[in-house]
Amino acid sequence: MSTNKQKLTRIGVFYDGNYFLHVSNYYAYHHERRSRVSIAGLHEFVRQHIADEEEKDFPLCQIVDAHYFRGRLSAQEASNEGNRLYYDRLFDDILMMEGVTTHYLPVRTVQGYRQERGIDVWMALEAFELALHKQFDVVVLIASDSDFVPLVRKLHTLGVRVMVLTWDYEFYDEEGRRRSTVTSQYLLDEATYPLAMHTIIDRAEEHDDVFPISRLFVERKRNYTTTGDPLVPTETVVIEEDGELRTSTIFSLKDGYGFISFPQTNNLFFHFSFLLDTDFNDLREGDAVEFILGKNERGEPVAKNVRLIR
Repeated sequence: MSTNKQKLTRIGVFYDGNYFLHVSNYYAYHHERRSRVSIAGLHEFVRQHIADEEEKDFPLCQIVDAHYFRGRLSAQEASNEGNRLYYDRLFDDILMMEGVTTHYLPVRTVQGYRQERGIDVWMALEAFELALHKQFDVVVLIASDSDFVPLVRKLHTLGVRVMVLTWDYEFYDEEGRRRSTVTSQYLLDEATYPLAMHTIIDRAEEHDDVFPISRLFVERKRNYTTTGDPLVPTETVVIEEDGELRTSTIFSLKDGYGFISFPQTNNLFFHFSFLLDTDFNDLREGDAVEFILGKNERGEPVAKNVRLIR
């Protein structure tokens, strides 16, 4: 066996956190799989794919460093948005368990809109510096923006191969606007190993003999306990009332959002991120819910702090 085939391939993984969050939400609430992307499964997939590309044994391809970059709301802002503070902390725990180092900058509000500032630059600088000092053989970018093209070119000057994991998809945001994510072709053209993950996942039967695609996703589990007379969630979040608590029923459900019967406003929009103690995938049309009347950034009425009445 050649010396090269015996040598450890050192892998560094870098997440554009906001992009990955949207990807995970897409598969949890919009895609037929109805499940979040697993960090552990994704890392195993990366190792297997690099082993195949570089004709190495799987144990010789190791992720030696992983970093997650994202803008984050303050604790006060997050606590005002349903379960957001709890789920942010829960995801931090998952990243910690998988050895992923987190990097956060505060989200800024500019002209009424929340914006991430400086995250892409920080991620690019850290990726280059760590590749230089830790001598990665392969850097994996989970990103879709052409802003990372200069980083890829710089990594190539160090002799580092670059794998880019991307997803193209459409979704509705919390303001009810339809958004689409399309990967920069410039970024794909620069990558050593460009991977269109949405295609790989949707053609699972072509890959399952090498890596079962189901392992890319978290197994869904209902978070309920039978201690008590009805079933109640194990995690209880108290609603901070900033308006009158109302009750009604689910009028219709779409992919990741829905409408609550509310004749005064021709039914109320709600997004999966507005739910309390409730998994969007467990809702059914006609279910009774309680909620607080709120407004989106355009001043339109929406239902917030939505909770299933059990």
